[in-house]
Amino acid sequence: MSKPQDKSSPNNGSGGRKPLSDVRVFGDRTEAEVVQAYREEGRPWLRDQPVCELLAQHYILHAGIMHGQFPLEIVRKDLSGTFMLACFGGQGKVLSDGRWITIKAGQACLQPPFAANALKCVKGKPWDFCWVRYVESRDSLPIVSEISPVRGSYQAEPLHVAIQGLIAESTGAAVPASQHHWVELIHHYVLRFAQPHQEDERLFKLWHQVEKNLGADWSLTDLSSTAFLSDEHLRRLCKKQLGRSPVQHLTFLRMQRASELLATTGDKIDTIADQVGYASGAHFSNAFTKWVGIRPSEYREGRAGGE
Repeated sequence: MSKPQDKSSPNNGSGGRKPLSDVRVFGDRTEAEVVQAYREEGRPWLRDQPVCELLAQHYILHAGIMHGQFPLEIVRKDLSGTFMLACFGGQGKVLSDGRWITIKAGQACLQPPFAANALKCVKGKPWDFCWVRYVESRDSLPIVSEISPVRGSYQAEPLHVAIQGLIAESTGAAVPASQHHWVELIHHYVLRFAQPHQEDERLFKLWHQVEKNLGADWSLTDLSSTAFLSDEHLRRLCKKQLGRSPVQHLTFLRMQRASELLATTGDKIDTIADQVGYASGAHFSNAFTKWVGIRPSEYREGRAGGE
């Protein structure tokens, strides 16, 4: 097990009140084990970690196990791929949907691509978790869908053990057949959380319909009546299955669509705002900045320039 090196600038307001900037602070007590799809020389914390090229078959950039201690803090203002974190001990904070949420043992969270991603330890509280980091590709099926949860209950041990197994195999004999076994398990355990079987088909049908018409002026009552549920019943179902309120999940879908339009079209901000249900470009821009961490114009420039 290795200690990641500190290669960062001080925190510059990752709590959301100031513009986000990339931060990586590990401290002396945080330890991590990582396996990566290819040798990464540009990042000291990955430089000496084992490689398993088979991870790339599922567009996985790296996976690992972290034993975090304060002042661990990692901020990426524009992550290029889906990130899943599963906690098996202690607790910590993750920036999700523009706010900090607590992830405890027995919980997992899913962060969508092309949005702000941040996590940190709380002083006096250790945090043990495993993670899988993807790279988004037009050739791959998306990990995050309209029914993916942001946070939920999750038995992390199978994923934890699978990552441990791949690290051990990649450090040792590195037999491709054995590595393939572990890689398939890792991807399977991520999909089990990211693409759950919907207990209530009404919820699946609702969000599928909403996603096709994000420019509509959806209210909570509109959402509830479309799903043939009461406001409170819809709220409980969304909290249970998605980890968000109905209005929060509507905003999530709008921000995902807006991110796609900013990256793939030359449409004006006002035009995109209208397509995702905002009355003005200014209102949309403020909501996007709060949710994603940077202004729409900065996001578009970043996507045009590449990572």
